[in-house]
Amino acid sequence: MGMSVTTGSGDSDDVMMDINTTPLIDVMLVLLIMFIITIPIQTHAVKLDMPQSNNNPPPAVEPVVVELQVDFDGTVLWNGNVVSSMGQLNGYLSDIASQVPQPEIHIRPHKLVKYDYVAKVMASAQRLGLTKMGLINDSVGM
Repeated sequence: MGMSVTTGSGDSDDVMMDINTTPLIDVMLVLLIMFIITIPIQTHAVKLDMPQSNNNPPPAVEPVVVELQVDFDGTVLWNGNVVSSMGQLNGYLSDIASQVPQPEIHIRPHKLVKYDYVAKVMASAQRLGLTKMGLINDSVGM
C-alpha cells in the first residue's frame, strides 16, 4: 500500500538515487545481538590468587589503648593526665612507638577545638613512627 507523491512537473520516471539504509541498520543490529550472545562468559572472568585460609584464630591479647584527648583550648590529656608541653607529648609518643606491638592511639578531639591542635598531635605521632591511630567522636545527636 504505497503512495506516490509527485511534483507538479510530470516527471514520474526519475529513478530514486538514495540508498535505503534501513535494511543495513537492521542487519547490523542483528549481528550485534548475535555477537553479544555468542561471546563466551569465561572471557569476563578475572583470575585472582586469593590467600589460603589457615584457620588460625586471632590472638586473644587485647591491644593496649592510649587515650589522647584534645580539649577545646588545645590542652592535651594523656589517659586523663594533662600533658604540659609538646616535648613531653613527643616523649610519651616515642616511648610507645618503641613497644612491640605498638599500642593503639585513640585521639578524642573536643567538638570546639581548632583543627590545628589535632593536626599537630597527629603529625607528631606519625613522625615518631606510630601506625595505629584513630579518631574517636562521641558527639551523639549532633
